[in-house]
Amino acid sequence: MRIGIATDHGGFALKEGLAARLRAAGHQLVDFGAKSLDEKDDYPDFVIPLARAVAAGEVERGVVCCGSGVGASICANKVRGVRAALVGDHFSAHQGVEDDHMNVLCLGGRTIGLSAAWELVEAFLAASYSSEERHLRRLAKVAALEKP
Repeated sequence: MRIGIATDHGGFALKEGLAARLRAAGHQLVDFGAKSLDEKDDYPDFVIPLARAVAAGEVERGVVCCGSGVGASICANKVRGVRAALVGDHFSAHQGVEDDHMNVLCLGGRTIGLSAAWELVEAFLAASYSSEERHLRRLAKVAALEKP
């Protein structure tokens, strides 16, 4: 799977660890940065390009990190076509894809360790959208909010 990954300084170590595991698992990885640890960087500079790539279909899914995951989630969801969520449990990591067609997983570099984060990423990537009528109906209502 072609996966995008992005972070700021708050999630840099987590991004680096996840990137190594994603590559080792055979995924094609597009790293939107940060490419080095810089305490002065801002998550929108990395998250917005990743979110645009997800929305455009240039990557199948995205994983974004910041210190808490909250800012990255808010930021990614500003891009039309992105359905991002801050996830801290296994159920939500797969259910968010299956029911809500989540395409960006958000994680907090200061709130979760690499092993736990990797389990969430694996669940997120293994899940498929159900396309059940009730979920299609709900997503249509959400998509209507994105129209100008």
